[in-house]
Amino acid sequence: MKYLVRDRIFGIGEDYWIEDEQGRKVFLVDGKALRLRETFELKDPQGNVLVTIRKKMVSLRDAMQIERGDGRLAVIRRKRLSLIRNHYRVELVDGTVLDVSGRILDREFAVEYEGELMAHISRRWLRVRDTYAVDVVREEADPALIIAVAVCVIRLAERERGLDD
Repeated sequence: MKYLVRDRIFGIGEDYWIEDEQGRKVFLVDGKALRLRETFELKDPQGNVLVTIRKKMVSLRDAMQIERGDGRLAVIRRKRLSLIRNHYRVELVDGTVLDVSGRILDREFAVEYEGELMAHISRRWLRVRDTYAVDVVREEADPALIIAVAVCVIRLAERERGLDD
């Protein structure tokens, strides 16, 4: 299933919808949470908060945190000792580790679990300006989590390159 995500989530100050490939509104990005610039909520169409993304405040390395409910769901940081500059590690609280690698700033990268593709992120398929697609290829994958991971690694790569707002 493909989801269309605006490219500059952290740069906007209003609510907007993430749509599926049929144009149905699937997730709401709550712009009210953007006041801190490093936090936003991803909600379902009924307004229930699915995940919250925030910059991890106390960290030796730049990191972002995904939360669900009152607890941490995952922490994302650049992978240490990687020869690939754009290689990130997603550590879920249950011990699961996802690898994210590719051309992050070009919006051409993959999310993998144990070497198997979970999602592919690309703007190659689209003609819509400032939008990229998150193609979740594994049925058991949580689309809200995968979208949150994509947003986090893009933000971390932008900050690393000094491209943040």
